Amino acid sequence: MNDFPWKRNLLVLWLGVFFCSTAFSTSIPFIPLFLHTELGVEKHLEAWSGIAFGITFLASALIAPYWGSLADKYGRKPMLIRSGFSLAALYFMTYFIHDPYLFLGLRVFQGLLAGYIPAAIAMVATNTPEEKTGYALGIMATSSATGGIIGPLIGGLVSHWLGNRESFLFSGGIVLVSALIATFFTKEQSFNRSAPRSSVKEDLKHALENRTFMTLLVLTGVATFSVMILEPLLTVYVMELGADRSNASLQSGIIFSAVGIATLIAAPQWGKIGGRIGFSNVLLIGLLGGGIGNLLQFFVGGFGEFGALRFVYGLFFAGVYPALNAMIVKVTESEFRGRAFSLNQSSTQLATMLGPVIGGVLGGLIPIRWVFVVNGVLLISAAILLRSRKMENKLHAPSVSK
Repeated sequence: MNDFPWKRNLLVLWLGVFFCSTAFSTSIPFIPLFLHTELGVEKHLEAWSGIAFGITFLASALIAPYWGSLADKYGRKPMLIRSGFSLAALYFMTYFIHDPYLFLGLRVFQGLLAGYIPAAIAMVATNTPEEKTGYALGIMATSSATGGIIGPLIGGLVSHWLGNRESFLFSGGIVLVSALIATFFTKEQSFNRSAPRSSVKEDLKHALENRTFMTLLVLTGVATFSVMILEPLLTVYVMELGADRSNASLQSGIIFSAVGIATLIAAPQWGKIGGRIGFSNVLLIGLLGGGIGNLLQFFVGGFGEFGALRFVYGLFFAGVYPALNAMIVKVTESEFRGRAFSLNQSSTQLATMLGPVIGGVLGGLIPIRWVFVVNGVLLISAAILLRSRKMENKLHAPSVSK
C-alpha cells in the first residue's frame, strides 16, 4: 500500500464525484419546471414531480445489491466506468424526450444504472492505507457537498439562459467528464476475489442487537427524509411566493444553494464543537434548529425572506450529519464499522426514495406552506426521541453492550 498512489486516487475520485454530484444537482431541482414547460404537465404537477424524483431512488435501491455483487467480483473501477457513461447517455437522451411517461422511464433507467458516487467512496475506502481512511473519506464527503452547492446555481443559470431542456445536455457533459476521469486516471489495487463475503442476514441481526445504533439509523432516515420531502416543492413554492416564471429556475437555484453554502460554512465548526460538548448535543441542536427553521418558513412572504431563512436553517441543520457519523463510529465495533456505514447509507437511500414521493403527494393535498409545518414537527419529534434515549451516556459505554 505504501507504493500505491492513494493520494492521486483521492484527488481524481474527488473530482469525479464533484462533477457527478454537480451534474445531478444542475438539472434535478428543476424537474417541476421541465415537466410543466417542456412536457406539458398541467394537472397534479406536484405529484408528477414527486414520482419523477422518487422513482429513480426506488430503482436504485432495488438494483444496488446486484451492482455490489459485481463490484466485489470485478472491482469498483468497472462500476465507475459503467455508471458514468450510462448516466451521461441517459442525460443526453432526456434532451430529446417530449412525453412525460417516457421521461419517467428514463428516470427509472437512471436509477438502475446509477452508482458512481457509492463506487467511488468504496474505492477510496478499500484503496487507502487504514490509518488514512478516515481522512480520505472526510475529504470525499466535501466533494459531493461542493457539487451540491454549485450545481443548483449553475443549473439555475443554464435553465435561465439556455432553457430547462438544455440543462440535461449540460449535465450529460459533466457526467461524461466523471466517466473519462474514472477510465483514464483511477487505479485499483488487486483484491482477493475468493474472500468470503458477510451475510446480510447476520449483519442485520448484529445491527438489531445494537439498539443505540438502530436509533441512529432511524434518525439518519428522518433527517434525510426531512430534506427530500421538500425537493419537488421548493421550485413550486418559489413561484407561489411571486417569482416570475421566466426567472423561477434562477431564483430556485439560489434557494437550493443557500442551504449548501450554509452547510459548507457550518459543518466543520459543528465538528469541532461536538468534540467539546458532545455529538449528541450537537445533533439535538441541529434537529431542533432544523425543526424550528421549517416552522418559520410557513410565515415567509417573499423570495428574499425565504432565501435568508433557508440559509439560517442550513447553519443549524449542518450539524446533523457530522454528529450522526461521529456517533455511529462511537457505538459500533471497528470490525463492524464498514457494514454499519453501509446500513446507514441504506437508511439514507430509503428516505431519499420516500421523501420526494410523499412530498409531492402532500403538496397536491395541502398547501405547500403546511408541508413545512409537518417537516418541522417531524424534526422536533426526532429531537425528543434523541433526548429520551439519553444518547450521550450510551456513547461512553462499551459498544458491545449497546
